[in-house]
Amino acid sequence: MATAKTKLVQWAPADIKKELLKKYPAKVARKRAKQILINEALENTTPEITANVRTIPGIITMRGCTYAGCKGVIMGPTRDIVNLVHGPIGCSFYAWLTRRNQTDPGPDGENYMPYCFSTDMQDSDIIFGGEKKLAAAIQEIYDLFHPKAITVFATCPVGLIGDDIHTVARNMKEKFGDCNVFAFSCEGYKGVSQSAGHHIANNQVFAHMVGENNEPKAGEYRINLLGEYNIGGDGFEIDRVLKKCGITTISTFSGNSTYDQFASAHMADLSCVMCHRSINYVADMMETRFGIPWIKVNFIGAASTAKSLRKIAAYFGDQALIDRVEAVIAEEMPAVDAVREDVLPRTTGKTAMLFVGGSRAHHYQDLFAEMGMRTISAGYEFAHRDDYEGRRVIPHLKVDADSRNIEEIEVEADPERFRPRKTEAEMQALAEQGYTFKEYDGLLPDMEAGSLVIDDLNQYEAERLVELMRPDIFCAGIKEKFSIQKLGVPMKQLHSYDSGGPYAGFKGAVNFYKEIDRLVNSRVWRHMKAPWQESLELSATYVWE
Repeated sequence: MATAKTKLVQWAPADIKKELLKKYPAKVARKRAKQILINEALENTTPEITANVRTIPGIITMRGCTYAGCKGVIMGPTRDIVNLVHGPIGCSFYAWLTRRNQTDPGPDGENYMPYCFSTDMQDSDIIFGGEKKLAAAIQEIYDLFHPKAITVFATCPVGLIGDDIHTVARNMKEKFGDCNVFAFSCEGYKGVSQSAGHHIANNQVFAHMVGENNEPKAGEYRINLLGEYNIGGDGFEIDRVLKKCGITTISTFSGNSTYDQFASAHMADLSCVMCHRSINYVADMMETRFGIPWIKVNFIGAASTAKSLRKIAAYFGDQALIDRVEAVIAEEMPAVDAVREDVLPRTTGKTAMLFVGGSRAHHYQDLFAEMGMRTISAGYEFAHRDDYEGRRVIPHLKVDADSRNIEEIEVEADPERFRPRKTEAEMQALAEQGYTFKEYDGLLPDMEAGSLVIDDLNQYEAERLVELMRPDIFCAGIKEKFSIQKLGVPMKQLHSYDSGGPYAGFKGAVNFYKEIDRLVNSRVWRHMKAPWQESLELSATYVWE
């Protein structure tokens, strides 16, 4: 089989790091140096990286805000909950259908995701307070839609003027009686990034919804799928595969989710965590209160999907399920392998960079590896150290001022509903087989030695990296899309996919192979020139040069 010529990176990693830091003032360079790591890939230790710290003022970061993480990421994909933004209309518009979360309205037809609900705060509301306006908006929503739940999201001005959104929500809930109303104190400035919003959302979802419905759920092998947001239909493909195996998904947090899914999540026997950063909090809380253990899974990539299915089957330990999973894998893989073999001669040896939130910069490396492509640099927008180095570092993390802004919920075992899903003997037997619970090894152990790992990448660094290393594809979010493409490198959004998808599961792998093949082998990128490259009068230098 013919293979493509391997692309060599001309710059040594240490020199690239030095080049990235060269433009910064000395104090800024010292701070950024701790967030730019050359992966040493040591046998017994993991290099330490600085993460979850505030972006340095003046740097154009790729992050989102706390509100974006709470409303846009966690709550946005839920179809039958009305999400009301208390704030200016711009904030609501920002989090309205920007991530291509897909949903199935179901037999009841309830789907409020296409709507943009906002109190549309004006100058007078900032001066005199917006609580009356908020109560009126909640009442109007109830009268028009009569939903199962209404959630309220605080934006920056709400926190600054001190509107008591929780009291308003509680009063309206008591007034209605048949509609759950609660609020999130997720002001945009409340944390260093959208990660703080994930934590806040997890807390409130657990406190106000999880465990509300105690009706028994059908299904022999019942799981929760946590941290899957059904972008481009990923959740549909994962659900298809799980159903084919005979595995029942009680709830998805929160792609294609419903109020009842949240309320019934405690009825599952296993929680499977996709995006560790956004959802590990609720996984821990459900284990403490209800006895549901959790494992880390990955349904991005055909090989990873097969591995995760086998991991779920091994947990339940039923030979019938194990056999069924193997049959499904055997049935699905030929189509995947056929497309993979077709693209391999054109993709082998090509390089990728991934700077995406959640666990995507980790998961998608598996898909690129299946295509014979190398990931030469990666990082997260809003990670914590445990996302890079693994959960083993959690006990050593310091609680800083920003973390103290987030309420910590004290969770205890439910006296009536706590039920260990496995006996101590069963858990020990699984451990002896190498089975791990409540564990995530992080990004770094799976990356090549000498690769660059960069936390909170900014616009300048992204463009400089592309200029120095010339990857065949760059994966990030919408903020980076056009500046990267102007440099003559294809850019693939992995937050919202632009278009296309799904990319999860077996069919998703096929879709991804084909799309990446088209992107990295298209001749159009050789002809891309930015306006300043064609018209020299548009060129400029930094003032200190």
